[in-house]
Order: sequence, then C-alpha cells, then structure tokens
Amino acid sequence: MNPIHCAIVLCRPEESRNVGSVCRAMKNMGIVDLRIVADRASLDEAQVRTLAVHAIDVWDSARFFPPSVDGLRDALADCAVSGGTTRRLGQKRKSWGMTPEEFAGFHARAGGGTTAVVFGNERTGLTDEELELCSVAVNIPSSEDCPSLNLSHAVQIMSYAIFRATDSRLRGYEPIDAARRAALVSSISDHLTRVGLFKFAGKDGNERFLDGLFARAAVSEGEAARLERLFRRIAHIKTAGARCE
Repeated sequence: MNPIHCAIVLCRPEESRNVGSVCRAMKNMGIVDLRIVADRASLDEAQVRTLAVHAIDVWDSARFFPPSVDGLRDALADCAVSGGTTRRLGQKRKSWGMTPEEFAGFHARAGGGTTAVVFGNERTGLTDEELELCSVAVNIPSSEDCPSLNLSHAVQIMSYAIFRATDSRLRGYEPIDAARRAALVSSISDHLTRVGLFKFAGKDGNERFLDGLFARAAVSEGEAARLERLFRRIAHIKTAGARCE
C-alpha cells in the first residue's frame, strides 16, 4: 500500500517514549510523515527507538521545525487542511470541533493533497496561537471521568480514522496548500480593501474566516484562480464606477 498523504505534527513533545510510540501508531496505519515542532536534541534518541520498534524509519525521516508558532506555520505550509486536536473550545479556540471520522472525511476529499493532524504538548495541549493556525479543531470523544488521552493513543485513533477513509479519496483532484491559500486570502482581502470594505475594521477576522472556509472546502488551484479573477473584476468595476461619478 502506498503511504497515506497525511502528516502527523507534534508540537513541543516532552516524553521521548511517547514519540517512539507515535511512530509505531503511524506506521500501523500507513502514515509515515512525521513533523515535530521542537529541537531534535530535546528528545532522547535511545528511548524513541526503543518504543518505535518496527517504525524506526518514521523517526529517522522525521522533519524538525523551530519550537515556535512560526515553526508550526512552516510545518503546515504545504498542507491543504489541518486539524488541531483539543479538548477545550471557546472564543479563542475555534467555536466547534470535528470528530476523528468527520476530519477523516476532509482527508478523503483532499484528493492528492496533504492533510495534517496537529497534537500539542502532553501536559498543556495546543496553545491558542497554535490552534489558530489549524484549519479546524478536532475532538476525540472520551469519558468525562478520564477525558485526557495519552499522546500516542490519540495519534492511533486519528491515524485509524484516516486509514479507513483513504479508499474513498477523490482521484485527480488536488486542493491548494496552506501557503497558496494564504496568498488567495491576501489577494481577495486586498481587492475588498480597494472597494472600502475594511475602512474601519474587520480585515483580520474576515481573513481568518476565509482561510478556514477555503480549507474546509478543499479549494483547488483552478477554483482559487477563478476566485481571484472574480474579486479582481469586482474591485475594478467598483473603482471604475466611482471615478465616473
């Protein structure tokens, strides 16, 4: 079976044995793209390898990014949609969360694009800023008596859901990645600024809204280009009309 186009992203993991278990959980489900937002030296190589067992290659090929919000942004730059796992929601932490199966459906619709599942620190989870960079929030249902899952167990659940959904992926369709999506949002925002929509406020909030909307819709390159032409034409008509008044 070909590797599944899904990245598992670990933000600031503290327990090396957990990372080793994550490698094994990933490979069990055909996922081999591990990205770690931390310094490699912060993890005990021997402990990782002991728990990785037959998935040491996942560890050996893991990519590391600086332990910062910018590091996470770089880790997600080529991903069409990303799900940040969290138990806590609220005003600054997404208004709602998907189940693993619902996010796996997004993965299935991503065609040839890469998706990502993002996991926070074992003790504190994802920060507000880290979750904000993710397209959607993902909640793994669990008992109220013990709601917090071990990191590798959470990775196993998400990897299994994605593995099960893989056979239904669309063929011949590839959504744009996060970097291209940011350029699309910036282009549309610039055109809306030209027509005076953000004269007073609302630009940042609407940009975040559009980015999340386009990620969930798995917008393709052809659709992105058409949206850019549409908003460019709207801005041109509006500004040309204003000059004639």
